[in-house]
Amino acid sequence: MTSQPLLLRHHRPFVAFWFARIFTASAFQMLTVAIGWNLYQLTGNVMDLGWVGLIEFAPRLLFMLHTGHVADRYDRRRVAALCQSLQAMIALILAISSASDHITREMIFILAFVLGAARSFEMPATQALLPSIVPVELFPRAVAAAQAAQQSATIVAPAFGGLLYAFGSVWVYGPSVALYLIAALLMSTLPARQLPLNKGKATLDSLLAGIRFIRSRPDVLGAISLDLFAVLLGGATALLPVFAKDILLTGPWGLGMLRSAPAVGALLMSLWLARFPVERKVGRVMFTAVGLFGVATIAFGLSTSFWFSMAVLVVLGAADMISMVIRASFVQLETPDEMRGRVSAVNGLFIGASNQLGEFESGATAHWLGTVPAVVLGGVGTLVVTGLWIKLFPGLANRDRMVEEHKTL
Repeated sequence: MTSQPLLLRHHRPFVAFWFARIFTASAFQMLTVAIGWNLYQLTGNVMDLGWVGLIEFAPRLLFMLHTGHVADRYDRRRVAALCQSLQAMIALILAISSASDHITREMIFILAFVLGAARSFEMPATQALLPSIVPVELFPRAVAAAQAAQQSATIVAPAFGGLLYAFGSVWVYGPSVALYLIAALLMSTLPARQLPLNKGKATLDSLLAGIRFIRSRPDVLGAISLDLFAVLLGGATALLPVFAKDILLTGPWGLGMLRSAPAVGALLMSLWLARFPVERKVGRVMFTAVGLFGVATIAFGLSTSFWFSMAVLVVLGAADMISMVIRASFVQLETPDEMRGRVSAVNGLFIGASNQLGEFESGATAHWLGTVPAVVLGGVGTLVVTGLWIKLFPGLANRDRMVEEHKTL
């Protein structure tokens, strides 16, 4: 079988794509650490951390139908590069504002919305690019390898961002600008699409095609909706600044370590899946992974030890990676190239809801019930959803192979 290193050596476009993912993920993770700590220092209000997640998610909901159409109609390389350049401008504005001591809560909220909009258009274009630059038989491995790149950056960048923040937030925002620009340059070097682009106008029927397609595939619908509700309830990343400062009694460096911990587990699991992809009993494996995610969330909420919290976050990240790789393979391999952008946009909405909207849910619940009860209750909710989805989607739960019916794209 082709291993991950062989994939990287013999597919030059994928190598450029792989490094672009590293730089984009690094820049975003550094921004996340800086914005979260910066905002909590400014206001001391845990609810503001939840609002940032909601504000960043809002563009995905507002522009969902159009982001997919753009990815299917225009050059996906240029769409992705343009979005990364816009994110570089956002980081530059934050750097200048921080250096001049003019950064405010309202400014952070506005820039979070623009950042969310840029990422909303970038995600479907980037996701739809991958199947066109690697052979079908290598696609599940490519998904895992691409995630390994992203998780590698997610491990290093938050900790590095936390260390740099000790010298001032501008030291985090500044390097993010360069990383985004490098990613945009690499993305622009990818080969143009060989298949014709969708040149049709953005009618309501074409915009809704992605939603109809997902509804027609019960396994895909079950997989992405499971991620939506399970991670939405179990997501606790928005509360990491509170855990770091008030419960685990650490500082920006500790916050960076906590944000990196899930990525350590995700990286190790993605490397394993790139070498040994899930080939049998994929439904059972995915549901088990989501259940483990819920258990790890509960353990993290109850922990008062920094190192135990780090350990359960590693487990949480590994479990989430299994679910993500299976879900991503479902979506991309069952979708024709001419509508991958629209389907990826809908999938991106589910991913965004489970992450950014989950951050708002965690912040709001923590505001009402307290930080620890909010996280524990979310983990319990994840377990309940897992059991319910097994009943609602028995075909997915009993699915044996991931791509057994997909010989062509």
